[in-house]
Order: sequence, then structure tokens, then C-alpha cells
Amino acid sequence: MNDVDDQLRELLPRMRRFAVSLTRDYSSADDLVQSTLEKALSAWSSKRPEGDLRAWLFSILYRQFLDAHRRSRRYSRMLELFTGGKEDHFEPSVERTVVAQTTLQSFERLNPEQRALLLWVSVEGLSYNEVAAILDVPVGTVMSRLSRARQALRLLSEGEITTPALRILK
Repeated sequence: MNDVDDQLRELLPRMRRFAVSLTRDYSSADDLVQSTLEKALSAWSSKRPEGDLRAWLFSILYRQFLDAHRRSRRYSRMLELFTGGKEDHFEPSVERTVVAQTTLQSFERLNPEQRALLLWVSVEGLSYNEVAAILDVPVGTVMSRLSRARQALRLLSEGEITTPALRILK
């Protein structure tokens, strides 16, 4: 078990970095990492011994994020139903729009699925096969989604589009 503790300690900063990129908030990211670890430890017996711990944890973290995102959307719809209106949404300032031309800020404007793909492959160094296992899709699907994510980032960085195109995924 000591070896597992060491592996978890080594993966925590990576998990936190990934969670921050998804949530865009340090506090929410910490909560997401904690809930991921709780879920992983409670499901430890179902983990395949030959499986990659890093990919398994990233998969749990990503699914936890998606579940929380869906719950918050449902809550917003219910709140809108009961209050009879929408909550105020803040538009970015002109200054922020001008500064948004940098690559890093363009990256932040990608949808969560595209950011996740780019982070897994480019930052975390996961293989296409590992990402395909996380998302439970074929490798070719990962490659085409990654290509679209890179293209959207490139177009955003060059100022050719202002928002990336969203596709409905299964």
C-alpha cells in the first residue's frame, strides 16, 4: 500500500492542475480532486491491477466534473423555473477581449472537452490509447477530436474566430 500512497502523492499535482483547467477555480478544483480520490478509494477493488493508475484517476476526475456540471445546469434550470427569470450573466470587458488573443487565454476559451483532450495529450503525456480508454471511445475518435481542438485553439489564437464551435457528443 505504501507504493500506492507514493503514486497518489505523485499524481496529486497533476490531478489538481487538470481540475483547475476544467473548473477554472482553485477551490472547486480542490473539491473535485478530493471527491475523485474518495471515489477512487471506495472503488479500489474494481480497479484492474494491470491498468494505468494515472489514466484511471483522470477518468474518474473527468466523469466527476461532467456529473457536477450536469447537476449545476439542472439546478439552474430549476431555479429559473421557480424564479421566473434567468440569472445575470457577465460579459467579459473590452480589455479582457483584447487580452484574450494570447494562446493561453485562447486555450481557456475552448470547451471543457477540448481543453481536457489537449491537457491529457500535450501536458500529461497520455497516449491516444489511454485517452480513448478514459473516454470509452475508439482511438480514431480521440484523434479527430484532438485535431478539431487543436484547430479551434489555432483559430482562436489567430483571432479568426471568437468562440469555438461546439459539437454535441454522446
